[in-house]
Amino acid sequence: MKIKEIRTRVVRWRGKTTPLPPHFCTNPMDLLTLGEASMQTFTFHGWVIVEIFTDDGHVGIGNAALAPQITKQVIDLYLKPILIGADPWDTEFLWQHMYRHTMAFGRKGIGMTAISAVDIALWDILGKSAKQPVYRLLGGKTKPRIPVYASRLYSIPLDELETEAKRYKKEGYKAMKLRFGWGPTDGAEGMQRNVDLVRTVREAVGDGVDVMADAYMGWTLDYAKRMLPLLEPFHLRWLEEPVIPDDIHGYAELKSYGRVPIAGGEHEFTIYGFRELLEARAVDYIQFDTNRVGGISQARKIAALAESHSVPVIPHAGQMHNYHVVMASLNSPMAEYFPIVDVEVGNELFWYIFNGEPKAKDGFVDLREDLPGLGLTINEEALTKFEVTE
Repeated sequence: MKIKEIRTRVVRWRGKTTPLPPHFCTNPMDLLTLGEASMQTFTFHGWVIVEIFTDDGHVGIGNAALAPQITKQVIDLYLKPILIGADPWDTEFLWQHMYRHTMAFGRKGIGMTAISAVDIALWDILGKSAKQPVYRLLGGKTKPRIPVYASRLYSIPLDELETEAKRYKKEGYKAMKLRFGWGPTDGAEGMQRNVDLVRTVREAVGDGVDVMADAYMGWTLDYAKRMLPLLEPFHLRWLEEPVIPDDIHGYAELKSYGRVPIAGGEHEFTIYGFRELLEARAVDYIQFDTNRVGGISQARKIAALAESHSVPVIPHAGQMHNYHVVMASLNSPMAEYFPIVDVEVGNELFWYIFNGEPKAKDGFVDLREDLPGLGLTINEEALTKFEVTE
């Protein structure tokens, strides 16, 4: 079996989107005091789809959501030429070839995102060739079903937030995550507004449901240190991305206080980046995203490394490429899940692009044993709602 062709498409949503109100979600741009424009720079309304075709008729599907236009160019110009004619079963060699070929510019960020999308497609081919779901190639089932947490709560009016949190509890979720709306430029008043968000969700769902909260890189170390004692009474399962990803020492300092568990890694890359986080004792939970971190080839290595440090892995964003990794790892107790909603931030676009993504029921998702590979197909009909660039 040889790779005979690689096709990349950027799809950009051109349908209706839900407007985002001010303070909808903190993010790194907040420190620049751009006000309402801040969150608009952190939407993801584009996606890159990768299809790898083999000479015996298999088609592997991969994807990525970071800077899709540039990611497509990296694949087309740098990765495709070294993959055509290769045996997709040589996943480790091909990953190392892509990694070393782009090392001067691609160690992290867009270069690694491109490698991730291709690697996911390669593993999809392997599963289809072996007539097995990918998780079986990674070690098989470690749990009957995957527990998932509802990842949808944002900074909205408190009565609406309460209603939404109660709905997720009624639907059977045992955990849910909200986003903070205020950061350092909003002062002490903003801190109290953040506390109000957490208090509202905690009181809505009670102590029998895990609550997590995400700052999405929008705080400084000083601000996070001031927030920790205010958040401690609400028994958060974790505080996510309280500082920017490069501030590993800041992560470690926050974790050392032991007030609220610290989670991160959504914007970290490769086994080397996570070795630094683990050796610095910087996080209580690791949250890589398989379509950013280096694909399944790196995700499985990071999962093993994290297990050796007794740090659980709960990947960012759900989706099949993450679910298969979670299913095969005893060190991954649950996964993130984006409920189906109208397009807003863009996290929900994969529901429109692919067929086969599992829908949560009673707080769990099931992976079918009879679907080889990742179990996804591209919803070509739905792509009519997108601007498509080949």
